[in-house]
Amino acid sequence: MKTTFGILLPAIIAMAAANAQKPPTGNPKDFQVKTCLHSVSYAGVWRGQAVLTVDEFLLKAKQLGFDGVMLVAKRPHVSPLDYDEAARKKLRARIKELGLKLVCLAGYTDFSAGMDKPGIPHVEIQAAYVGELARLARDLDTDMVRIFTGYERPDIPYDKQYAAVVEGLKLSGKLAAQYGVTLAVQNHHDIALDHNAMKWLLDEVNMPNVKAGFDLWAPALIGLSSAEIRKAVHTLKPYIVHTIAADYKRLPRYKYVHEQTNYTPLLPQMRAVPMGKGFLDYKSFFNALKEIGYQGYIAYEMCEVLEGGGSIENLDRCAKAFLDYMKQFR
Repeated sequence: MKTTFGILLPAIIAMAAANAQKPPTGNPKDFQVKTCLHSVSYAGVWRGQAVLTVDEFLLKAKQLGFDGVMLVAKRPHVSPLDYDEAARKKLRARIKELGLKLVCLAGYTDFSAGMDKPGIPHVEIQAAYVGELARLARDLDTDMVRIFTGYERPDIPYDKQYAAVVEGLKLSGKLAAQYGVTLAVQNHHDIALDHNAMKWLLDEVNMPNVKAGFDLWAPALIGLSSAEIRKAVHTLKPYIVHTIAADYKRLPRYKYVHEQTNYTPLLPQMRAVPMGKGFLDYKSFFNALKEIGYQGYIAYEMCEVLEGGGSIENLDRCAKAFLDYMKQFR
């Protein structure tokens, strides 16, 4: 016998789709530069990075001139564990008072985690977490939660891991639909990192509220050319509802080999720099977003050890540099 939820699910998903973040229109005239500051930039995650409370961060975003904010949905910021009904109402009112838009919550998932322990329902556990984030999002007056796919594990067949990601996204999408929330799957973790693989994944999940949070970071590290970056954006045109920007420099690394009196090259270390000072081709990326009529916000994050250090003054300087950089695309 079907549960009441099972009977109502198609209607719930249809309602969520109607209220979902709007995908690109295909008309360049519909593109607008709407800026958003990610609170991970002031969460103390990286070595030397300053930490602000949620309220201090909101004030900072307002003072700097951002249109909206993206809040980390875990400690030290907005964990569902710490925000009861009263705290949610207070935070929602504070965001409105400051005239900011809460663009989305940043969720942290890895649907292929724990697959070496098949007795533990890790996919279900993470889907339940996403459902709680969706409820939190609804209570805070946003309709989007950013999530990830999964890191690839050794000694486990790839397709088994891929299937876990598909299952996790479908379960999460159903739960999020109850709250009118769209899930923006970011191209961050190993599985479906490539834009063609990401489109295949989203096509396979086939849910109107499971979309893409597509960033330039991974395509740039993979080595896509300007033309390939443009093609990647157009490939994911039906799905892109969010994007996060950050710029980086490569610092070469080498390992000394005594027997050859020589050095073996290693993967370079990435370090964060102000927008426009790194190697990422944001002009091609943002122009491609404009071509497809992208409707979402452009979030900025400082999510690595930052050139100039992690002081509040330097973080603010880089955040302002992002706002100045984006003026050329208005």
